[in-house]
Amino acid sequence: MSEEPGRKDSELRHPPCSMGCGHKDDKASLASSQIASFSHQPPSTPASKEVWKKGGRMFSILLAVHLALLACTLVSSGAFEKIAVHDYDVFFLLTVMMLIVIIWIIFYLAGTSRCPGAILGKDSHAGPIWLRGGLILFAIFSLVMDVFKIGYYSSFYSCLSAIKIIYPIVQAIFVIVQTYFLWVSAKDCIHVHLNVTRCGLMLTLTTNLAVWMSAVTDESVHKAHSKLKKNMTEEIFRWLLKVGMRSSSVEECNCNSQICQIFKNGYFWLYPFNIEYSLFASAMVYVMWKNVGRFIDHHSHHIQRLKFRLFRRTFFVGIMLGLIILVSGLGVLILYEVQVNSSTESSKKSQALTMYYIFNIVCLSLMSLVCIGGSVIYRFDKRDMDRHKNPTRTLDVALLMGAALGQYAISYYSIVAIVASTPRDTISALNLTYALLMIAQHTFQNVFIIEGLHRQPPKEDCKHEAHQKDLYGLTFVNINAVSLRVPDTGGTLATGTAPGTEATQASDLVRSLTYPKKMNWRRKFLREISMFLLLSNIILWIMPAFGARPQFDNDTELNFYGDSMWPAIVDICLPFGIFYRMHAVASLLEVYIMS
Repeated sequence: MSEEPGRKDSELRHPPCSMGCGHKDDKASLASSQIASFSHQPPSTPASKEVWKKGGRMFSILLAVHLALLACTLVSSGAFEKIAVHDYDVFFLLTVMMLIVIIWIIFYLAGTSRCPGAILGKDSHAGPIWLRGGLILFAIFSLVMDVFKIGYYSSFYSCLSAIKIIYPIVQAIFVIVQTYFLWVSAKDCIHVHLNVTRCGLMLTLTTNLAVWMSAVTDESVHKAHSKLKKNMTEEIFRWLLKVGMRSSSVEECNCNSQICQIFKNGYFWLYPFNIEYSLFASAMVYVMWKNVGRFIDHHSHHIQRLKFRLFRRTFFVGIMLGLIILVSGLGVLILYEVQVNSSTESSKKSQALTMYYIFNIVCLSLMSLVCIGGSVIYRFDKRDMDRHKNPTRTLDVALLMGAALGQYAISYYSIVAIVASTPRDTISALNLTYALLMIAQHTFQNVFIIEGLHRQPPKEDCKHEAHQKDLYGLTFVNINAVSLRVPDTGGTLATGTAPGTEATQASDLVRSLTYPKKMNWRRKFLREISMFLLLSNIILWIMPAFGARPQFDNDTELNFYGDSMWPAIVDICLPFGIFYRMHAVASLLEVYIMS
């Protein structure tokens, strides 16, 4: 996005405070400004300050890259039995990282943010209330998951490594501290301790991504084994516990009690919420990192106080149709899980796959058509494009485009396998249609969302209210008055004015002051489209996140690519596809409110 040089954000320089809250990490920039002041020259331009900001960011980026690669190496190595990296090694690294982040957050809240001149402005676009509300919701489920993990591992603590019990306890503390931190500080544009803050935020971002990778790996291994090796549950259980053994035998670690089974199944079902929490927190932390040292230009940074009114000025068509899709999808998910997991008959499995594909084909077709209609409506929308610098919007667009690549990859792999395989039955045809529509729907939805995020909020209501207020300079108008005062002349309406003309003028004034302005039809349709897409994306997130994995139940791709390659493709790409749906929900909610 192109920007004018004068509108670039820059880091402010202030005298150091008495509590050590100075800008010691920007000595070079401070020295250059002092030299300029002694030589009676203008201070350094915003472009030169940008150089120092980018230089300060480089160290934090390098720190994050190295930590992310280390965590990714340990997590991926710990997922395989033949590699001499145990899962408690991964838990130890994650525990240390979370403890460091907790200490830094306390330092930020108690020290950095309280320094004089630390926060000179707030980014109104960062951390909207619906995003922070979703973060709290996912945080609550993550805490419940940690409780289930503690109960599960405590059931046979005598034969497990102690780090397996310490890890969920530290993770629960980490979730509580980080959620509070993001709730109160998500909008901050900090101007002290710049490099320390950048490194702390990048460490927080990397920790969330590492926790996400660990959760995705654990959940994917569990799903893959439950789908592909249903008759080897005891051996899998022993393998999962073997890497955490200390001294006792394997048999003593069996989860035989009913309460242990409840804890075990419970925390696996809650994994999707913890995965989304880590990604939501990572996105908010990244925006905070971009805002470190940023000066908000109030002339170009318009603060829009948008109110969320769900059932106002809508036709209820999008909401009703979306609820129908949502409820129908829940029914299809329940039937699919029952028929696939509890029945060994191939006919039941074929019926479940047919039902799943038909529902998704109908849903994706409707969503694609609606997205195309919304893009057409944008062609007639008279709202201006928002070209101001907005790190939150830039991140939203990047995440939408990047996360869609996961589903694109799965779809293209499926298309190649279906076209090259024989025989071609009804399920293969439905699977091919499903894969093609998945590609089309992601593309059309990205176009609709990105265009909606770049539109200015509607200003007709504000302009109309200003026109009403300034029309005659009156705060109260008696609509029964015979004469009206005009500010230009200070007198009343001319006595020679024709009675019909005077009545017409008074009638126009009363109408403009008393009648509410009707909402534009384009905005109404955009609201309906956004709400329908929002509800549809929710069910398309729920189905794969909570067990519907036709990629493992349909043998076409599995036979074509093999037992090793296809599960690896799905386990790597599907988490991005699941995250895409939830991120699309958050973006569509913003598009709905801005419409």
